[in-house]
Amino acid sequence: MAKKNEEAPAHPITVDDHIELNTKNTQRKRTAVNDALQFPVGEQFEKDLTEILDSDCEANGETVVIALIDFDNFLHINTDFGSDVGDKVLIATGHYIKDHLPKDATVYRIGGDEFGIIFKGETEREEIFLFLNDLKNGFDVKTPDGADQSITIGMATAFVDASRCAELVRKADGALYRAKISGRNRVAMAKEEKMIPKTSHYTQDQLQRLAKLSKREGIGEAILLREALDMLLKKYDI
Repeated sequence: MAKKNEEAPAHPITVDDHIELNTKNTQRKRTAVNDALQFPVGEQFEKDLTEILDSDCEANGETVVIALIDFDNFLHINTDFGSDVGDKVLIATGHYIKDHLPKDATVYRIGGDEFGIIFKGETEREEIFLFLNDLKNGFDVKTPDGADQSITIGMATAFVDASRCAELVRKADGALYRAKISGRNRVAMAKEEKMIPKTSHYTQDQLQRLAKLSKREGIGEAILLREALDMLLKKYDI
């Protein structure tokens, strides 16, 4: 007797399948927010900032300031109200920032719930700080239950805090972090950092290769080490 055709068992859902699905959903939502805002994104932020820093803006007496803006407790919004509401909140936040920007500033969607601004012009950094403080104080985006929300901002000034894109962004990110752990809903400027000399934590081979890289790229060893440490901390979400 011929055997009945048996349907092949369905492919079991694996952890990798869940990760892939979540990644696709995240990308789809990120695209939806970007499409609604029409802001340049993080890659363009770094490209534009690098071009500005490589230009004659310092010689021309122009002030260049970057600000990183983070929505406070955004994860709770997604958890309590769902990601669709979270997207609407991000879109409303982006529109609020753009509607209040001066002419010499450009806003970017850095990623997640973070926005970036590049100021380039004659406005002094103290005035920009006051503007950012007013921007924070006037933030009026609410959740569906009517609860007030807040933003936290970190800023850094080119040729004062740093002269390279990665270093300047790191300084602004450090200011943002300090503002976050100090209670959120505030603006913080980059500050001078205490440097710790290299110690026996590094092997002789590592130090020699670091010196070679520093010479090849024309970048100080301390800057390279800080960039590497920042990448490590971001990898482990610290």
